[in-house]
Amino acid sequence: MHHVTQYVSRLTAAKERYFVILDMANKVEKWPTNIAGKFYVDQQCIDCDLCRETAPAFFTRNDEGGHSFVFKQPTTQEDIALCMEALEGCPVEAIGNDGE
Repeated sequence: MHHVTQYVSRLTAAKERYFVILDMANKVEKWPTNIAGKFYVDQQCIDCDLCRETAPAFFTRNDEGGHSFVFKQPTTQEDIALCMEALEGCPVEAIGNDGE
């Protein structure tokens, strides 16, 4: 029984690491339509419109691809706060703020 408990414990830890990796935006998978800078949208985007409603001055839609992307980077603290609100509200965590 002890071996089963250890196995389940290791499996749970592995699953948690796996989901953490999947739950964050990945700058390697960001859409090429994103303008260069800190904020971006990656290929996990499900086109839900939340970011475009939250921060329409920074996020727009790629009609052909059916996804959002960043077309303008924020410059003021107020702008950054709007983009962070979109990032935190994204249901699939497709918005990142660790871009270049």
